[in-house]
Amino acid sequence: MPFDTALAPERILADAWAEIGPAALIDHIIRRYHDVHRAQFPEAIALARRIETVHQDHPRCPRGLADHLAIMADHLMSHQGREEAVLFPMMLAGGHPKIRHPIGRMEDEHRDVDEQLVRLAVLTTDFTAPADACGTWRTLYRACRVISEDLCEHMRLENDILFPPFVEAG
Repeated sequence: MPFDTALAPERILADAWAEIGPAALIDHIIRRYHDVHRAQFPEAIALARRIETVHQDHPRCPRGLADHLAIMADHLMSHQGREEAVLFPMMLAGGHPKIRHPIGRMEDEHRDVDEQLVRLAVLTTDFTAPADACGTWRTLYRACRVISEDLCEHMRLENDILFPPFVEAG
């Protein structure tokens, strides 16, 4: 069977995290994603509210973007709180016979985030500001793109690398 070089980087990353162990990956997820998301969303929401107010008459004004970001943030903070209070401690303790249930719930919520990210892309016309957009508007769309990319990578690390060993063992 030929070696698939397209999968090599992901396989190497998964193998590296597996070798380092779940504690290091959990710490990385909390520091790199959970903590960063807690800062990203309030800033993006504030920018979106400003753009929706200042540019309300612009035909491409992202109406509803601030509210959508606020809903995403609320759901995400709740999700991350459950991971940090329940799921991650179970994992750090070596797992639990019923760990599949909280993992399943987290994966379901990740699918909800995927849908929220589709809506985010629609509201921002795929993170592309109008040609006549001001600097703040452009900054907002860059922030939304980073949020989207970060959430995708965050969920991939959990779904594809962190969760599977616990599901298989549970």
